[in-house]
Amino acid sequence: MITRRRAGLAAMAVATLALTAACGSSDNQSAGTTPTQDQVQPAGAGSDSKYGSSGSGQGDGYGGQAGGDSGAAPQSAPRAGTLALHQDAKLGPVVTDSKGMTLYRFDKDTAKPPKSNCSGSCATTWPVVPADGAEAPAGIAKSALGSVTRADGTKQLTIGGWPAYRYAKDTKPGDTKGQGVGGTWNALAADGKKAVAQEPGDVSVLNQPELGDILVDGKGMTLYRFNKDSAWPMKFGCNDACLDTWKPAKPADRSKLKGIPSKLISTVTRPDGLRQLAVDCWPVYTFTGDKQPGDINGQGKMGLWFAVSKEGKKITTTPAG
Repeated sequence: MITRRRAGLAAMAVATLALTAACGSSDNQSAGTTPTQDQVQPAGAGSDSKYGSSGSGQGDGYGGQAGGDSGAAPQSAPRAGTLALHQDAKLGPVVTDSKGMTLYRFDKDTAKPPKSNCSGSCATTWPVVPADGAEAPAGIAKSALGSVTRADGTKQLTIGGWPAYRYAKDTKPGDTKGQGVGGTWNALAADGKKAVAQEPGDVSVLNQPELGDILVDGKGMTLYRFNKDSAWPMKFGCNDACLDTWKPAKPADRSKLKGIPSKLISTVTRPDGLRQLAVDCWPVYTFTGDKQPGDINGQGKMGLWFAVSKEGKKITTTPAG
């Protein structure tokens, strides 16, 4: 009887040992197996950040160890959808995905030809933006979007040739916590160049893909002039219900202009006493149908409303479509 009990206990011990070896630690790799690289974790997958672990190896995944292996096998990141331009208070217009999350570029990548040098643990901290399904908004030229094939065969979005990434520590739309990290990461501007710190301008110049250089207000919104107004003698043709759709632009501080001569900027007083920005003596407005920098939905409306050039002239170009 004792012999049978000992034999039974021995069998149970062997079974327990086998089960332990089969489950093992989730961090262990099977012998001879190479971890998958150049993929990224989905939002909120097994970490305390939006896009996964922020990395813990030497260099912390910020580019110091670009191409390093995290030992994990990350999965595909969310699609970017229709991109957008967000007017950042310190950087000006920066590219975001359809959810408002900032997109970045890496100095150790190349644009000509496009090539990504961020994989493994780097790509966990800086999730790759898939090219599939990405579309350009009005403020980004369609020709600026492209793709690069990564080592694992997936296609990564490029803007102006530069591979695009999100940042794991950005947790909400509009965050730009990745700006300047490691001296090698920068938010993307509409043309793929680096977004750089700058003093915001009350009036500045934006290169719009269809209209060229246009004037925008301090929020990056397109400024328009109205053919039924006049500069001299001063006349306001947009009143009453018209002002529900076309909002008089706020006066500008002449010391806060970007790319436009101060002599073109003045302030006029409307019949109701409201002070309004004028460019080359013409009152200017923003359009409620524009939602983000680069939008020109008001261009050519009723054949009366037109964006303004950096020389203060109306732009009569008709947008495609």
